[in-house]
Amino acid sequence: MKEEILKASIALFEEQGFTETSIQEITDRLDVTKGTFYYYFTSKEQVLMTIHSRYIDHLLKEQKHIMNCPASSRKKLERLVHMLISNIAPQGRSARVFFREIRHLSDKHLEEVRPKRDQIRLGMKQVIVEGIKAGEFRKDLEADIVTLGILGSCNWTYQWFHPDGEKSDIEIAQIYVNMILEGINT
Repeated sequence: MKEEILKASIALFEEQGFTETSIQEITDRLDVTKGTFYYYFTSKEQVLMTIHSRYIDHLLKEQKHIMNCPASSRKKLERLVHMLISNIAPQGRSARVFFREIRHLSDKHLEEVRPKRDQIRLGMKQVIVEGIKAGEFRKDLEADIVTLGILGSCNWTYQWFHPDGEKSDIEIAQIYVNMILEGINT
């Protein structure tokens, strides 16, 4: 039942927004009582935090795998971009909730989420810095700004990407990779 509550919450948060969705609407969608909801979650915010944690933890696991594989910085950066874009299709609703509804997390929960988001950013920055040092990327790059630019481009994709659209997630990721790498190649 916990997974069903999460799925219903993700759908409702995506459709209506976090603040506009009530616990009653979540339980009505599942035809269960509020008691059932409170058996698994203490609050609607705990549901939102669970969605955030699952999404970011999944990305961190994939990022760690990419970072630990022996590959050039160029190849690692390509894989990181593919990772970010390819997670939108299977986790589209969670991605939209993750990016759009973070502002509704309490300071306590934000303190837990921010370091994980920072790990994603710092991992990508590390790849760029290593690529600069290895001569794979231009020496004059501002690694911080390039990292934020890449993440901004990739993370915004959740707004407009549709799995049944003209381009697949893999094709879009490759377009992004080409755009990014052609701009930072030596």
